Amino acid sequence: MEFKENPAIYIQIAEYACEQILLKKWKLGDKIISIRDLAVSMEVNPNTVQRAYDFLQQRDIITNKRGIGYFIEDDAMERILSFRREQFMENELPVFMRNLYLLKIDFKEIKSSFDQFIKDNFKK
Repeated sequence: MEFKENPAIYIQIAEYACEQILLKKWKLGDKIISIRDLAVSMEVNPNTVQRAYDFLQQRDIITNKRGIGYFIEDDAMERILSFRREQFMENELPVFMRNLYLLKIDFKEIKSSFDQFIKDNFKK
């Protein structure tokens, strides 16, 4: 995974986990990849993944069953959507809106591009 400068890497890992759940690649109630295995696959220190998992636990998205592993909460989807929407509205939308204004892009053009993006990437 290519990491951005911001936010912190553990947040980006938490966002990756949330995305896997939103895309239904990781199912509600299922056990998720171990800290060690995710650290290896992402080429980060296990402590960074631990921090990401702690972050997700604090938001009741995952739970740790001692000696067994981490599991996705059955109602994690709503919490993820709430968290991700909040992050998007605070961090990404203002930049996006500013660029729309500066580049004089109207919403019809955005709607058309959005529809094509969904068709190309999510409707198979």
